[in-house]
Amino acid sequence: MKELLANFFDRYGLSFIMVASYFGSGSIFIASQAGVEYGYVLIWAVIGAVLLGFMAQDMSARLGIFGDTLMTFIREKLGKKGALVLALFLSIGCIAWTLALTAAVGKSVELLTAGSLPWQPIAVVTGVCAILVGIMNYDHVEKVMTGMMFLLLILYLVVAGASQPSVSSVITGFIPSLPNTGAMLLGAAILGTTALWPNFFLESILVKQKGWNKPKHVKMMRSDLAMGYSVGGLITLAIIIVAAAVLRPAGYTELSSFMAPGEALEIVLGQWAMIVFLLGVIAAAFNSIVPIMWTIPFMILEALDIDHKEGSSSTFKLIFAGSILLGMFSPLVAHITGLSVVEMVTLFPAYNGVFGLPITAALLFWAVNDRKLMGINTNSWKLNVVNIVLVLFSIYIAINSGRGVLEAIFGGLLT
Repeated sequence: MKELLANFFDRYGLSFIMVASYFGSGSIFIASQAGVEYGYVLIWAVIGAVLLGFMAQDMSARLGIFGDTLMTFIREKLGKKGALVLALFLSIGCIAWTLALTAAVGKSVELLTAGSLPWQPIAVVTGVCAILVGIMNYDHVEKVMTGMMFLLLILYLVVAGASQPSVSSVITGFIPSLPNTGAMLLGAAILGTTALWPNFFLESILVKQKGWNKPKHVKMMRSDLAMGYSVGGLITLAIIIVAAAVLRPAGYTELSSFMAPGEALEIVLGQWAMIVFLLGVIAAAFNSIVPIMWTIPFMILEALDIDHKEGSSSTFKLIFAGSILLGMFSPLVAHITGLSVVEMVTLFPAYNGVFGLPITAALLFWAVNDRKLMGINTNSWKLNVVNIVLVLFSIYIAINSGRGVLEAIFGGLLT
């Protein structure tokens, strides 16, 4: 058994860290909303998002295998000062994500304990736990993340099976369809949460830690990505199916509160379903914190050309822990801005989609087409077509959503 697990983690595991980072509480609510509003119609969008996320990660991985890390490329092109400014700007988005994720874990525990444990102190404890997990040896973190992703898969597949969905309707959902503008925006949101920009930095770094540094490792890397994104995609599909089969027929048209999906599941399937929902939110939110916050020290140290020793240096751990300490102040942010937990869970990832995704997608596109760096392994025209779609989509989202996202987050401070 031990040898079997060792062989598994030789081939797989890295992609589960990548998938864990994108599949947080925001993904759960977006997928739930898609099922509530449009039934099974947007199943095809999940498939498209998984494929595009796979392709983006593939490019980042090949950059690490054949060239160098994404931030090293940026430093060489923009200089240390330019790279550091960019790293610090992008770090704001990572901290915002962690604010949302610690709040989500805290709120879920509060609801599980019927209010006996307020979410605010639990959010702080969550940050402390994330620091302890994140400073562990990479191999241990990989195993923890992989185990929690499979736990999520089992939890949501059990609920999906109990919801008894219409098989024919599920199959119809694989056919691309956009009935209105709202469906288009939700489809875009599904894509935006799947193509997560911190992964563009992490994948190019962690392939080296995995020991994948030769052409023969490309096939292994792609098998790993296929495994991880298949699990992430199945979880998202299960959530949409549950929302379409249970919440939509129960009369829900929107998810206005943090507990709305859990309450509806409890009414139709029983209390066990609500407990599973909340456990899933806890696992997904906590799972996302560590890889997202790893991005900050990796970016800053590589921008300054400081050796981070595969994430084990004291400087790396100090920056990582300090960043999460800032992300633990979600109760204070909620108090100052007036944002609810569900608003933080949806708006802070949107902030990253507006500012982080277009910048990093464009930089990744530049890097994988740099012949001096990549040599004969530069992007083919087919891969460039996919990457251009990602870049143009992220720019479109930024132009059309930027003002609304900023007003939603900071509006309470300006009135």
